[in-house]
Parts: sequence; structure tokens; C-alpha cells
Amino acid sequence: MLTKTDDLKDRVEAKRAELRARMKALKVDSRHDVIVARDQLKAGLIELDVTLKDGWDKASAAVEAKLNAWLARHSD
Repeated sequence: MLTKTDDLKDRVEAKRAELRARMKALKVDSRHDVIVARDQLKAGLIELDVTLKDGWDKASAAVEAKLNAWLARHSD
């Protein structure tokens, strides 16, 4: 059975993969609005990396709250 943290990890990793795929698809387009969107995706991924800098093993309740907020901001 998945724990709450395991479920969160699965959702975060799926969203990370989705955002990376979107960024990759946008790299070939040089229009200004696409560049802005790509930069926003990159900023979101950097924010995720900073939040998880200590890894999943040390994810406190505060980190889990930040990750849930990150997922909410990046849901479509």
C-alpha cells in the first residue's frame, strides 16, 4: 500500500516528467510567447529542485505542503 509520501512522490515525478517534455517540445520555437512559457516551466522545475534539495527521505511536513502547493500551481 502506498503511503501519503509515496503518492505525493509519484504525482510530483509525473508532473516533473510532463513539464520536462513540454519544455523539450518548446525548445524549437523562438516566438516570444513560447520563450516566456518555456522560462516559466524552467522556473517551476528549478523551484521543485530547490524544494527537494535534501531528497525525498528528508521530506518534512513543510516540504510536503510546498510540494502540494507546487502541484496545484502547475496543474492544467
